[in-house]
Amino acid sequence: MTTGLRLSQGRPFPLGATFDGEGVNFALFSANATRIELCLFDDQEREYGRVDLPEKSEDVWFGYLKGAKPGQLYGYRVHGPYEPLAGHRFNPNKLLIDPYAKELTRPIAYDQRHCGFDPTDQRFDLSFDTRDSAPAVPKCRVLAEDFDWTGDPLLRTPRSHSVLYELNLRGYTMRHPGIDAGMRGSAAALASPEVIRYLKELGITAVELLPIHPFTTTSVQDKYGLREFWGYNSVNFFAVEPRYLASGGRAEFQRMVRVFHDAGIEVILDVVFNHSGEGNELGPTLSFRGIDNASYYWLADNKSRYRDLTGTGNTLNLAHPRVLQMVMDSLRYFVEHCHVDGFRFDLAVSLARDKGEFDPQSAFFACVLQDPVLVKTKMIAEPWDLGPGGYRLGGFPSRWSEWNDRFRNDVRRFWRGDARIGDLAVRLAGSSDVFCPPRRRPTAGVNFVTAHDGFTLEDLVSYNFKHNAANRENNRDGTDENFSWNCGVEGPTTNLNIQARRERQKRNLLATLLLSQGIPMLLAGDEFGRTQGGNNNAYCQDNETSWVDWQKLEENRDLVAFVRRLIWLRRDHPVFRRSFFFLGDPIDDSGIKDIVWLSPDGREMADADWHRPHAKVLGVRFAATGEMDVTSYTRRLDPHSFLLLVNAGEEPVNFVLPKVPVDKRWHWILDTAASDGEASGRFAAGTTFQLQAHALALFEGDV
Repeated sequence: MTTGLRLSQGRPFPLGATFDGEGVNFALFSANATRIELCLFDDQEREYGRVDLPEKSEDVWFGYLKGAKPGQLYGYRVHGPYEPLAGHRFNPNKLLIDPYAKELTRPIAYDQRHCGFDPTDQRFDLSFDTRDSAPAVPKCRVLAEDFDWTGDPLLRTPRSHSVLYELNLRGYTMRHPGIDAGMRGSAAALASPEVIRYLKELGITAVELLPIHPFTTTSVQDKYGLREFWGYNSVNFFAVEPRYLASGGRAEFQRMVRVFHDAGIEVILDVVFNHSGEGNELGPTLSFRGIDNASYYWLADNKSRYRDLTGTGNTLNLAHPRVLQMVMDSLRYFVEHCHVDGFRFDLAVSLARDKGEFDPQSAFFACVLQDPVLVKTKMIAEPWDLGPGGYRLGGFPSRWSEWNDRFRNDVRRFWRGDARIGDLAVRLAGSSDVFCPPRRRPTAGVNFVTAHDGFTLEDLVSYNFKHNAANRENNRDGTDENFSWNCGVEGPTTNLNIQARRERQKRNLLATLLLSQGIPMLLAGDEFGRTQGGNNNAYCQDNETSWVDWQKLEENRDLVAFVRRLIWLRRDHPVFRRSFFFLGDPIDDSGIKDIVWLSPDGREMADADWHRPHAKVLGVRFAATGEMDVTSYTRRLDPHSFLLLVNAGEEPVNFVLPKVPVDKRWHWILDTAASDGEASGRFAAGTTFQLQAHALALFEGDV
């Protein structure tokens, strides 16, 4: 090993490893370290040099290595007290990943050498481990920021026009027959012409990618031969998970974003800043814990333990200015250097806690609000965590959208027959009870019926109970409150009547999602019946349980066409994607209200109608509306009114088509009772239409 290396002074900013054309500046924050060694490796990951960072300013250690170039591999060994009871877990025997590393050489595989404590010592985490972890740790790679973004289109799709599509970058293409087997599961595969063509034809406006930052597999997963799949165990927030890069380089991800933009599709990243993959006190020492445990993490009163507001063993401490800086630097980095269009924040309440309490005026929100780079991006919150007062749906600032789980629950319950019609009505109209006007708009809510966490749509209509045995947690993991309905038989069946009912229920749920106010989000593969065999928590199933089965696409072309039609119907008619909540008031001098709720006899609902026991039938008439053209700032009128009828009951219902007040004819354009959802015909206002059991019908009024 070369010991004659020398670093010059360098600069304390920016953090990370920065190439300036002549050398590389290395800068690492640690408030409590006593010494930091920079370790240098060759292309075979053999360590050939180790040298101290020579300078420190405002808790940033730094130095400059002249002649170093992009491609240089490195890591850190950080010295300081190993005093868990005081919150310090420094162990220079552990090679550490730079929190600002832009690329890693390989995935992070579980290895006992990662432990900072001796697992054979009865004192457990209070003991000290002397094994060198370097062979088991991926190395950081210096990058040059030289990707050519010339001509990359700036999409900025209005939130009201957005249709999100949640997918796992790896799982979406692992079984795609049109992609070379060696490339499947990568960013390059996701950007393949076959995938782009399909998504563009489907009509979605944005993909929401499950976490793409480097993540770990836990010791329990490793014990049972499982592997982290969802990616919610991040260890770095600037690099891309190496398994997602067929070429091994970050430029592959950048090219993927560029291809999506060329197709008019935005890229939104699911980011996990609430915790890290280092887990609790018995977890691995890979980065933050060994660099400055007491600064990066929210410690319990017993400082050898962690405040766990996330269910993962630890919580990152965004109240610390350097930790908050890391989060903001990561967000800006992916916007400026990877051109992503927005972020979905996992367990976002944890990011805005001040002294333990959620604060809508927190430093995190203030930083995001004023940031000139992030102002052009979409911000989406998962508005809860596991701490006290952690459910905060509707409590985020006005420029944010939030995952609306009340939409999910009420829509699921309505279509299985046990929710009040009033609950469905408020969800169809954009959840104004949650996102209180005038401060918020319907686009504050991201509506979904299914997401990665829970049943797929196929499983939602096929299982009453979760079936998570494959996760090796004795079926204790995953929620028990699914509001699902198996339609008569648990799991797969050859009964044609039950199969038909399940298909109808899927159409009902999809139509409700895509015809409701707010931002709809589809779970990838739901549009052609992807199943996980009843597993509602497939976080560790990096296998065919979770990988999208593209054979289902060939078997369910009618359902795909149905979803495509709904998406394009939503795009073409602003009444389904309003920028403001309905008021129930006349839209002009004609006296026509913007929305009218109807009972089966064709009259406007009275207060008593909403409280009828066991009511499962509802109609709603949406008045013609307009939208603001974002280029000319003029209002474009859509002259079409629509009538939506829903019946969650077991029997058909005769519904009188309304005259409210000037409707003449209604054109029957969609009906979930049909196997393909298609419908056609004309009905005079005031005549009776038979609405089938467990069905939704849509009519378009005369222009």
